[in-house]
Amino acid sequence: MSGFNPGNIGYAVRRQIADIGHAARLFFRLLTTLPESWRRFALVRDQIHFLGNYSLVIIAVSGLFVGFVFGLQGYYTLQRYGSSEALGLLVALSLVRELGPVVTALLFAGRAGTSLTAEIGLMKAGEQISVMEMMAVDPVLRVLAPRFWAGVITMPLLAAVFSAMGIIGGWVVGVLMIGVDSGSFWSQIQGGVDVWRDVGNGIVKSVVFGFTVTFVALLQGFDAQPTPEGVASATTRTVVVASLAVLALDFILTAMMFTI
Repeated sequence: MSGFNPGNIGYAVRRQIADIGHAARLFFRLLTTLPESWRRFALVRDQIHFLGNYSLVIIAVSGLFVGFVFGLQGYYTLQRYGSSEALGLLVALSLVRELGPVVTALLFAGRAGTSLTAEIGLMKAGEQISVMEMMAVDPVLRVLAPRFWAGVITMPLLAAVFSAMGIIGGWVVGVLMIGVDSGSFWSQIQGGVDVWRDVGNGIVKSVVFGFTVTFVALLQGFDAQPTPEGVASATTRTVVVASLAVLALDFILTAMMFTI
């Protein structure tokens, strides 16, 4: 092949390895900021408000409508086997184990993740990051760390809201609209959902997704080219990379949780 150059392959591989190394160093650097971030918790609190409160409406409404759909689909599926009274258990397990953490993480990446990337990217484009470094202020500790830990804290809370609203949506459709017995709906949930195995697995997933989505958003913003096109590209990469990472990690975590 006339246009083939083996050196290009080596350069691409070397660059990918360097990017992975840079991301790993930044991730472990953020983990070491936990004590300092808790000492300056006001910064983390403000970011929790920014990421959590502004994402609450879309999370709650999405959870409610997902519960509506699950109530309808679950009822007509279970009715074939004469098990419509187990509708509450089906809705609760589906949300707590799987859909709650995953859909919340995808919505969080689309709403809060892109906002973080754009904010950090614009700070870099406006040379605010460079000014901090010139003033001997660590941008990782001052800018990235509060947003990182706020995202980790916010994700499980939003996932819990999503699951709760989804269960309420399933109850509205199943009990109020279709006519499933309300006592059976709630008793099936109470007797079939295990706190440690089901709810605990969902919490673990949401925490892992919180680490993943928030870190991807901050990394893309911190490494964005300081131009409008660079910030736009970084924002797009945040949604793509974070969404794929969430789905891949969901498969890995699910496989581990059901085999251990």
